[in-house]
Amino acid sequence: MILQALLLVVALMIVGALLIFGIPPLRRALLSKAVFKTYKSILPQMSETERDALEAGTVWWEGELFQGDPDWNKLLAYPVPKLTAEEQSFMDNEVEQACSLVDDWQVTSELHDMSPEAWAYIKEKGFLGMIIPKAYGGLGFSAYAHSQVVTKLSTRCSALSVSVMVPNSLGPAELLMHYGTDEQKKYYLPRLAKGLEIPAFALTSPWAGSDAASIPDSGIVCKGQWQGKESLGMRVTWDKRYATLAPICTVMGLAFRLYDPDGLLGSKKDIGITCALVPRETPGADFGRRHFPLNAMFMNGPSHGQDVFMPLDYIIGGPKMAGQGWRMLMECLATGRSISLPSSNSGMAQMTARAVGGYARVRSQFKMAVGRFEGVEEPLTRIGAYTYMMDAVRKMTAGAVDLGEKPSVASAIAKYHVTERARQVVNDGMDVIGGKGICLGPSNFLGRAYQQIPVGITVEGANILTRSLILFGQGAIRCHPYVLKEMQAAHNPDAEQGLIDFDKALFGHIAYTIRHCLRAIMKGLTGSHFVKVPDSVAPETRRYYQQLTRFSTAFAFLADISMLVMGGELKRRERLSARLGDILSMMYLCSATLKRYESEDRQKEDAPLMHWAIWDTMYKAQMAFDGFLANFPNKFIGRLLNRIIFPLGHPYDVPSDKIGHQVAKLLISPSAARDRLTAETYVPMVETEAVGAIELALNATIEAEPIDAKIRSAEKAGMFRDMPGANVRDVAQLAFSMGVITTEEFALLKRRNHLRDIVIRVDDFPHDYGFYQRQPVAHKAAA
Repeated sequence: MILQALLLVVALMIVGALLIFGIPPLRRALLSKAVFKTYKSILPQMSETERDALEAGTVWWEGELFQGDPDWNKLLAYPVPKLTAEEQSFMDNEVEQACSLVDDWQVTSELHDMSPEAWAYIKEKGFLGMIIPKAYGGLGFSAYAHSQVVTKLSTRCSALSVSVMVPNSLGPAELLMHYGTDEQKKYYLPRLAKGLEIPAFALTSPWAGSDAASIPDSGIVCKGQWQGKESLGMRVTWDKRYATLAPICTVMGLAFRLYDPDGLLGSKKDIGITCALVPRETPGADFGRRHFPLNAMFMNGPSHGQDVFMPLDYIIGGPKMAGQGWRMLMECLATGRSISLPSSNSGMAQMTARAVGGYARVRSQFKMAVGRFEGVEEPLTRIGAYTYMMDAVRKMTAGAVDLGEKPSVASAIAKYHVTERARQVVNDGMDVIGGKGICLGPSNFLGRAYQQIPVGITVEGANILTRSLILFGQGAIRCHPYVLKEMQAAHNPDAEQGLIDFDKALFGHIAYTIRHCLRAIMKGLTGSHFVKVPDSVAPETRRYYQQLTRFSTAFAFLADISMLVMGGELKRRERLSARLGDILSMMYLCSATLKRYESEDRQKEDAPLMHWAIWDTMYKAQMAFDGFLANFPNKFIGRLLNRIIFPLGHPYDVPSDKIGHQVAKLLISPSAARDRLTAETYVPMVETEAVGAIELALNATIEAEPIDAKIRSAEKAGMFRDMPGANVRDVAQLAFSMGVITTEEFALLKRRNHLRDIVIRVDDFPHDYGFYQRQPVAHKAAA
């Protein structure tokens, strides 16, 4: 009887729960209403600028990874970006020519700018108007073509690449295309396309660096004199810095907060952040001075103005777009961030991989190429694998823009992780080339890149901020299927409709979390071996897809539990938020790498690059899980989550040294794989160019290696014992004089030695070099 009574009670409880959960009106009355009230009380108020930032852009592949069950068929179906015939011709001709017109040492040490000839060429050939439609005189290139151009220019000279990159990124041209009035478009876009106007954009204030939405720069709507007549306009005061091309620009995009205290435009006093176009000749506008961003020598500088009167027509989009500036910037930011820094840093990595790899084969120590030492193979491995992954991320993210996406989270991932890996690649490159790298001069191909690495780390969202606040913080709201809906319901002024929407989102969220908990347990216990992946994927990558699905499920569950346990505190626990962002990022990087491997027809020679890059990245994702769980504020829940996610231990350890050896070997030997890895590198095949000399010396070194082997055999046989000239520098002459090698072989060695001496040469200068400041070069770019 007791057992029957217990069963009856349990049955009644289950029926009651089903009734409550299954009948929405009852559920709302008994549960959701109270939860909704509490949720609204703890949810911080969201400003308009915060809402614009959170809702800007689109959710793309990162959303699939965030939600725990990525559809790999969708990833594989994304079209592979390709250049049109016109774009390819531009790469093969105009881009090559532009590279040939600049010399990085001359730019950074003598001219402190590009030459007038280089400026004239990039303006004449439309480099500054690549994104502007042909209808307005621009090139109308795709985002992928834009990325390809910037990548290649970056292998040659940062001043060249940045000067082309900025006008085609977030700035006047893009803002005009999306929001400008017809009159603004018709006037400015053709002039920008032809280089008759040089654009810049000023956003950052000394008082509001990364917190750009808090800029103190302001404008007051008022009446004033304009061109001899009283006009309705605005009096603007600003103090900006870090504006690229500002010192030479002819028109500057300017962001400021607009106020209307006298109600001249309407009842709203604080109109909000506004973007205007300010011509250089505007009375009171000052854009003359420049910064020196770590000797990169692209034009970058401050801008100031005090009570500068300008007409309302200066507002991009006209007076109706007053106050819409932050939304405009946020909507366009994802596009520029998807291309600019990923492209320029991928170019830097490609140049490093090609030149350092070649140098490591040409330079020998202890009678062996330094690239064959295991200690040197380790950094060479990172250089090669990271470059492969960086370029995969660059191409896939640029391709998303061409699909019409504005991937706000994916672009932040690309910007952060490509620049961080570029930092590692260049640091490793400097370690390999040693003393040559620390002495600047015309033959030092890596020193300036090493100096300038922090530029990419700092701009377009400082990496510390991006990692700790954006990658997961924005991703949690934009990519999660329910969080944004819950927030929108809480902010709905119609309380009744808000409760209905909240109830629907809340219980969908609960079911979503339970489902991912069960799936995480099952995938952990089975090692993800039964996860279904497309039959079309390469057999050697199948396990990566399965493990990525497992990590995605575990991440989705962990994110939900974390938000439940910590609530708004998670945003303030930046180390924890950053680790969740790391996991999401690593999955995105692996996805891009797998996409590249498939789209390039599973090149067998490239497989070591793919394997090492993915293994290393999955290991880092695993460590991010560990770091998060070890520091979870509730230790009991942290240990429980660890058991759920890794019930049988860790699936990954450090990447294999065997695969690393294969990657390093690929970098020091000419091959189709090496050419694919560094496809966008500008390589002038002349010995007077640092990178070209390495390439020539590499070919000569490989050709001479059998001859070196003959000489070493003679040395081992004692033929040169105690003889003058039996040293590393003169032994070839001695071997020739003793008949060990032929005339033809000696000629090959002489040629190799000549090129090797150029490659290993370290620049030197007169002792008073740089003591006296040279006369500044007059800037003619904007003439």
